[in-house]
Amino acid sequence: MKPNIHTRGSLPDGEDALLIRQVVPTTTTTEEGEDDANAVAHFASFQTKFGKKYSDEEERLHRLSVFKANLRRAKRHQKMDPTAVHGVIQFSDLTPREFRRRQLALRRRPSHHHSVESARKAMILPTYSLPARFDWRDHGAVLIIFTIAAGAMEGANFLATGELVSLCEQQLVDCDHVCDPSDPESCDAGCDGGLMTNAFYVMKSGGLQQEDYPYTGSYGKCRFDKSKVAASVSNFSVISVDDDQIAANLVKHGPLAVGINDAFMQSYIGGLSCPLMCGRRYLNHVAHTAH
Repeated sequence: MKPNIHTRGSLPDGEDALLIRQVVPTTTTTEEGEDDANAVAHFASFQTKFGKKYSDEEERLHRLSVFKANLRRAKRHQKMDPTAVHGVIQFSDLTPREFRRRQLALRRRPSHHHSVESARKAMILPTYSLPARFDWRDHGAVLIIFTIAAGAMEGANFLATGELVSLCEQQLVDCDHVCDPSDPESCDAGCDGGLMTNAFYVMKSGGLQQEDYPYTGSYGKCRFDKSKVAASVSNFSVISVDDDQIAANLVKHGPLAVGINDAFMQSYIGGLSCPLMCGRRYLNHVAHTAH
């Protein structure tokens, strides 16, 4: 059994696209002309489907140009990631840099590697009897996820108590401002991302229920109330990157918080993402794996 999303690192901005272009031949001038003609029709459908409105014609033409580039990128991604489905999604009018800035949640810092290395390592689990399919949603361990650390905590608490408690994501947005000791200006930043290891450390003080600390989607003053703690983290561990160990830990310990890269994510629609080639340098997004 494999987790739903499998990627293996990423390259700094721009290098991932360059690497993919080196492996997948670019289209001919004729093919590009045909693609551009089709892109205009696809863009009109895209605007209707996702309710996209632009301030003026100049902005619309700029977004059309970005959309065309993303269609070409999606075609390359499909060739490099054939077990997934790539195409037009709601972010297809954003440049890769805009997509990273607005949508990615994992803030990479010089000490990230060390923070993971210093965490407890998970025990190696037997893998000979893993089920062909397993989904924690079928077992009542998953709620709607806004923050990955809170989602993993909800699953662990469900396994420990038998109760599925909706924990407060807003608590992490407002209260997790842990900084890198070597770079005080590089801190966890709520809606703008952070490290899940830091979030787990913060949640050791206890997580409040959603109803006691509602999610607002914006920053606010930390309103943690120890008397209302609904669940807490006693410890957490870092799992091996081996696929079978990830699957075994998922089945045994519940939903996981996993780091992935975004190299193929801006065009990802569904399926098993397992690129034929991918850089290994760093991760820049966090996903919640329940199956």
